[in-house]
Amino acid sequence: MARPRNISSSFIKTPSPFFTFLPVSPFTSLLNKFPYLRIHMPYSSSRPRSYLFVFFLLILLSLLGLSLLRLVSVSKNRSPSFLTLLSPPPSHPPFASPSSKNHEPVVLSRSATMPLSAHPVSGNATAEEAEFWAQPDGEGYRPCLDFTIQYRKASAKISKEKQKFLVVVVLGGLNQQKIQIVDAVVIARILEAALIVPVLAVDQIWKDESRLNRGGVLILGGIYSKLSKNLPLDLQKLRCKVAFHALRFVSPIQELGDKFIRRLWIKGPYIALHLRLEKDVWVRSGCLTGLGPKHDDIIRKIRESQSKLLTERLKMTNTQRRLVGLCPLNALQVARLIKSLGAPRIAQVYRPGGEPFGGARALQGLVEEFPNVVTKEMLAREGELSPYINRSSAMAALDYIVSLSSDVFVPSHGGNMGSTMQGHRAYIGHRKFVKANKRAIVGFLEDTSISEAEFGSIMKKMHRRYQGQPEKRTTKRSSRDVTAYPMPECMCRHGIRSLLRS
Repeated sequence: MARPRNISSSFIKTPSPFFTFLPVSPFTSLLNKFPYLRIHMPYSSSRPRSYLFVFFLLILLSLLGLSLLRLVSVSKNRSPSFLTLLSPPPSHPPFASPSSKNHEPVVLSRSATMPLSAHPVSGNATAEEAEFWAQPDGEGYRPCLDFTIQYRKASAKISKEKQKFLVVVVLGGLNQQKIQIVDAVVIARILEAALIVPVLAVDQIWKDESRLNRGGVLILGGIYSKLSKNLPLDLQKLRCKVAFHALRFVSPIQELGDKFIRRLWIKGPYIALHLRLEKDVWVRSGCLTGLGPKHDDIIRKIRESQSKLLTERLKMTNTQRRLVGLCPLNALQVARLIKSLGAPRIAQVYRPGGEPFGGARALQGLVEEFPNVVTKEMLAREGELSPYINRSSAMAALDYIVSLSSDVFVPSHGGNMGSTMQGHRAYIGHRKFVKANKRAIVGFLEDTSISEAEFGSIMKKMHRRYQGQPEKRTTKRSSRDVTAYPMPECMCRHGIRSLLRS
């Protein structure tokens, strides 16, 4: 999604109809205390006519939410009420995720969302294949979410008193909604408010009515939140707790995803290859599709008719964007990359996502190199996907579940799924995550004078430290989101221990 225009530094100055009934003055004083909190509204020159209806609908939802909150009892050792509402009980036992080089398995709390364990490397694999399937060394890092006593006492007080309530509306696709819900929980904690079950709105591109929480479900307009990436330690831990423990898919979707995993897992290791080849990705990136003038012309016309979807980077030429790594890798380029890193031709390749722009032609380069490409539609048996037809977020949830359990995950381009998957795979034991260095490899991909053997040697050397090894959130140049880089705030180097006391 394109970034909305930042109208104000807080929702108090540009009130949305979704917040007019909330007590203003307590929030105002709290916002002034926390410079790392900013909430802003997407710009609109005129409000839709449906806003009046939506406003009254939200009031009804809020009254329902308030009633639900008063029915929720929270003991001293439980999380605040907003996590209670977001966190149903575990539906299946946890799994241990083995780390390479004879390290101890990662053991998490029962509340953590855990995949099936990675496959051990087969004795029949070549040295190159064994290197490809081997999991990175986790260096002893494991989750650690021990909150300070001051934070725990304050949380218990907020949970008991419930004097302020926060309603938020989240937009976009599944992974964007997850990120916004994580933000919403932290914002509620900063404001010392109880969070009413977030409302999931229909996105213009996804056009989907799926819900993460089915209990209090209505379609409403939205806000965006923007938190500083450098929050206090307890709030960073809270982000991890929500992202990796509290947020869960509803049981029918989780159970179906688990079935797909077992159907793949029993046949051996598999790669989850997230190709970003959808029409809207080409529109937003400003890059050529590689499918010829006919397809490029279709994308060009959409860009011209929907300029609001474009970014400032489109002022660059296509060649400039490609050379600095802003364009998605196409199917053939990704196939060459994973082949050069040692992926065997017979490997199972799970492809999350929908139909790529260009259909089968867009996937031809991948299928020719790796014929065992499967999708959720191919894994499903008759009738299993029927409840989720035309529900994009539900389909994306299935893709997320299957991808999380993959032995190797490879995204072809940036995006919310890639960042959330990177952080989740790190948190559960540093499962292999190959992050293509697009800026560096594009020249080699286009150089026809390099032999395949030389290309493979270059790719292995170039990506030696881009395969899911522990990577700290902060660097000399930038600070990154803790849900994508959970070290060191949410992961510590220590032995097996009790991880969650809260």
